[in-house]
Amino acid sequence: MTRLTRYVLRELLPPLLSGTLLFTAILSFGYFFVSSQWLRGVPVGLVGRWIGLQVPDTLVKILPMAVVLMTVVAFGRLATERELVAVQSGGIGLGRVARPVAVVAALVTALAVWLSLWVAPRANVETRGLYWDVLTGTGLSRLVGQTLDLRGGLTLSLAGYDHGTRRMSGVRVERWQPGDLRRGTVIFADAGTFEGNTLNLTGYQVFTVNYGAAANLARVPENDPAAFRAAVAEVFPSVVLPERAEDTLTLDTGLSRQETFAQYADAIGADSQGWPQLVTALTAPGVPEAERRDARINLNRKLALPFGNLVLALAALPFALRYGRTLGVSLGIALMIAVAYYLLFFVGLTVAGSLPALPELGVWLANVVFAGAGLWLLRRA
Repeated sequence: MTRLTRYVLRELLPPLLSGTLLFTAILSFGYFFVSSQWLRGVPVGLVGRWIGLQVPDTLVKILPMAVVLMTVVAFGRLATERELVAVQSGGIGLGRVARPVAVVAALVTALAVWLSLWVAPRANVETRGLYWDVLTGTGLSRLVGQTLDLRGGLTLSLAGYDHGTRRMSGVRVERWQPGDLRRGTVIFADAGTFEGNTLNLTGYQVFTVNYGAAANLARVPENDPAAFRAAVAEVFPSVVLPERAEDTLTLDTGLSRQETFAQYADAIGADSQGWPQLVTALTAPGVPEAERRDARINLNRKLALPFGNLVLALAALPFALRYGRTLGVSLGIALMIAVAYYLLFFVGLTVAGSLPALPELGVWLANVVFAGAGLWLLRRA
């Protein structure tokens, strides 16, 4: 590593680390402030763990801002102190001086991709489980009255929940036959538990129902009891009742308890899809087209924002050379660039939803625009 590279790195790393810590602290305080009314009496250690679990997702969001701040502050100071002029007068071009920026931005991009696709989704699921089950004590009562899609064609609804015993009451589970929405299985249970990926139901009754055959009941002659019994048997081909009141029916779910919180407990579902889930949605047979299209958008979004670190380092460089004269100006320029990028990024996501054939165009819109603008401005600089 040459002396010039080491010198530039010493200029880049402090604002990168400071910006990362600052922006992470601001967002973490925002999470705590919004939820503080629900966290009274909760041990500080649990609150700290809850905030810590949100750090991976927070880092994915704020690292582009930290990279912009790094570039503008470091190269603004180098330009203001005429150090860039001195280096270029020695025959070293701007591209050679800026190479450490590309290396650092690439490393940050790799870190953000790993966080976005593997770490943050798992942490988000655990965060929601900790918040609703432990911190607030609300548990599944948050989901009372809703119909929850537990995947695999299985839906769950509950009339009540006791946090002390972690038991549901007034449970209804449905599973309808693919390709025939009039035929399915309906389970009623007096009580039950939902732990991990398992439903345990007590006081249950299981009915296999064929509503398609229900219309035949009206055509059965009133004086033919045998035909009526046959028609009823066709409507209810199977009825299962427990032999004993304490018997338990166990069902496996495609969505775990924590994943259910992540998807349904908040007004906006948590980002819980990682690389395995997205690849399954894109490649598995029988996945609905709408779900496959959403997976395409989510996968590209989880890649586009991390690669924004590289794009923003390029876009921020000409602004640093021209306007980064003082720390205050550098901070303002960095904030302006970051806000403009995020606004265009969210506009692109909206556009992606209206481009079912090629949603990638909308998702990568901000990166393409800022990369082009950065190259054009560098040419002029």
